[in-house]
Amino acid sequence: MNKKILILSVFVVASCGLAYELIAGAMSSYLLGDSILQFSTIIGCYLFAMGVGAHFSKYVKDEDVLSRFVDIELAVGLIGGLSAAILFMTFSWMAAPFRTLLYVMVFLIGALVGMEVPLVMRALNTRQTEFSELVSRVLTFDYLGALAVSLLFPLVLSPYLGLVRTGFLFGMLNVGVGLWSIYVFRAELKNMSGQFLRACAVMLLLVTGFAMSDRMVEWGEHGLFGDQIVYSTTTPYQRLVITRWKDDTRLYINGNLQFSSRDEYRYHEALVHPVMEALPWARRVLVLGGGDGLALREILRYPNIEHVTVVDLDPAMTGAFTTRPELAELNKKSFSDKRVTVINADAAVWLRNNQDMFDAAIVDFPDPSSFALGKLYSVPFYDLVKKHLAAKGLMVVQSTSPFFAPHAYWTINSTLREVGMRTWPYHAYVPSFGEWGFILASPQLDYTPPTSYRLPMRYLNADTTREMFIFPPDMQPMAMAPNRLNTQSLVHEFEQDWNRVIR
Repeated sequence: MNKKILILSVFVVASCGLAYELIAGAMSSYLLGDSILQFSTIIGCYLFAMGVGAHFSKYVKDEDVLSRFVDIELAVGLIGGLSAAILFMTFSWMAAPFRTLLYVMVFLIGALVGMEVPLVMRALNTRQTEFSELVSRVLTFDYLGALAVSLLFPLVLSPYLGLVRTGFLFGMLNVGVGLWSIYVFRAELKNMSGQFLRACAVMLLLVTGFAMSDRMVEWGEHGLFGDQIVYSTTTPYQRLVITRWKDDTRLYINGNLQFSSRDEYRYHEALVHPVMEALPWARRVLVLGGGDGLALREILRYPNIEHVTVVDLDPAMTGAFTTRPELAELNKKSFSDKRVTVINADAAVWLRNNQDMFDAAIVDFPDPSSFALGKLYSVPFYDLVKKHLAAKGLMVVQSTSPFFAPHAYWTINSTLREVGMRTWPYHAYVPSFGEWGFILASPQLDYTPPTSYRLPMRYLNADTTREMFIFPPDMQPMAMAPNRLNTQSLVHEFEQDWNRVIR
């Protein structure tokens, strides 16, 4: 019976160990970007630390193996369980030490986890277990635990519990293993009562943290965003936060500002109307991204538009801007217009599986700050959009800042040209963002910027439109390689550009 308990504990501790690694990688990717760099360095640090822990496990005396195993479970449960909350609070309120603390915590957890399996194997070996059977059973349950959490983390834990609550949950599981081990092996433990009291104290702390996770996240996000948070949710795809201060409503996706209601009209007029004014014959429009409905609001102002298809990955995004009154007011209830069809799907997958043609396409994705987003700015993706666009049609791409991220901006231009599109880069000043960039493209159309608009505008007129298509000396074009899927150069350029701005 005792052997079975130890074997089953391997399954649990393996699940917990991998969970802490995934939480650290996801947390750093969410807060710092560049998911490949974050996961690669965290996995490397974690595996190295496990090796260190495995090495030092040999210094545990045979008679102390079970006692040290219990102590390690309590330590892993405490540090690992608190890790996500501590990291998030640190980044929110004092970002400077975040990276140092991140790798210190990853190393500590890895070193402790690295001691667990060797200690379990030594405990089993003293119970007259055949060595080949011992290794087989321990490693089998170790790998099964890793498989279980690797599936549960992206499908259930992260989207529905969130990173902070998931950390507390696995911390409780580690402490649970410690408590169960204390009960089962109480006759063999030298300080059973002291370990039991410590385990209860750690479990109480973790249970309290689990219950208060939402408040902790709200407090941390208040430090991160400053303004009052009126809506927040974690979806399988992203973290959405909406804040308000006086008359200013702001949307953040994964911590990055998407719009401010005070000046979003500048952004969305510049995004939509240079396209729509040039296509008075347009009837069908495709919007990729734009789940806030603000670009859609501008498109629907044109009476010639018969149908708009909006493809946005996240139903929580389009749902919030459809059903929440204060958000639906911003987009003039555009999602409720009978001319609109909303499709919640991956844009690339939908384009591959759909044959519809459009007169215009508005591509309004978040900046290419990760490889998941970078694919939506790639040669294959723009080739897909081109196949759905009329020969004399137009598409426009939000293209980050030509001032703050010039290498990224001109990489997008090169990528569009790589698929045989003619391009017309332009920019507009949006106070919340600074100088922002867009790129118009068409398979065959000979485009000329409008000199007037059929509809009344708050920002655009003949003068502002003319200036948008002129680049001053400090924003001149750059010769850049196109963004291809196998290299994702755009993500690296974007990261390096904004790092230079921060420094």
